[in-house]
Amino acid sequence: MKPIILWMTPPGPNPWKVVTVLEELQVPYEINSIRFEDIKKQPFINFNPNGRAPAMVDPNTELTLWESGAIIQYLIEQYDSQRKLTLEPMQDRALLNQWLMFQMSGQGPYFGQAGWFNFLHPEKLTSAQERYNNEVRRILGVLEKSLEGKSWLVGNKCTFADLAFLPWNARVDHALGVPGTEPLKEFPNVNDWHQRMLSRDSWKKAMQTRDKLMDDQGLTPLGMPKGINNIAEYESKMRAEGDM
Repeated sequence: MKPIILWMTPPGPNPWKVVTVLEELQVPYEINSIRFEDIKKQPFINFNPNGRAPAMVDPNTELTLWESGAIIQYLIEQYDSQRKLTLEPMQDRALLNQWLMFQMSGQGPYFGQAGWFNFLHPEKLTSAQERYNNEVRRILGVLEKSLEGKSWLVGNKCTFADLAFLPWNARVDHALGVPGTEPLKEFPNVNDWHQRMLSRDSWKKAMQTRDKLMDDQGLTPLGMPKGINNIAEYESKMRAEGDM
């Protein structure tokens, strides 16, 4: 089998959903890591005209695919013949896709907007911060209720639906503007579920790779260049370097 090519910018959570699934399935892959300021330039937009990471090229099937949820669904259908990360009954598979869609439409966008207005937006907009911080907690509340009396979202094992929530939940302190704290402790079912996934070898290896790629690009854990504090400073730096 030829390795899958995964294009990404290392700071964002979404590529690491895909990496974690690839590690779980033991599918060979290679990472093409690009800088954030290059994401709307060639060659990346040849693979994803939307200019968002990740994008995948599978030379085994000659398929190019973008959107992390679509990539995960493809990997499960194409490479999870042993059903390591999925379930057999049609009803359970439908529920898994339901949760993946909730992650894509709910968790990711709201967590991302919270992080933007808490950290990156050049102006402090209290109303926006409150809106998205409340949405983060609402999403976590949905998960908290759904995990009552259960270890996993669907069935009795960890699936791709569970793992899809892992990268954003791992950064919820940054999303809420309180780095170094443990907001998930307000949601004990979610916290226990999250801790179970953090202990998986696939996630540990993914984070080791992320740390290296971030360091290679001189980036802080928030994805900003070292020494840069907000998006205004970042844009000023890019203008000075001719990248805008």
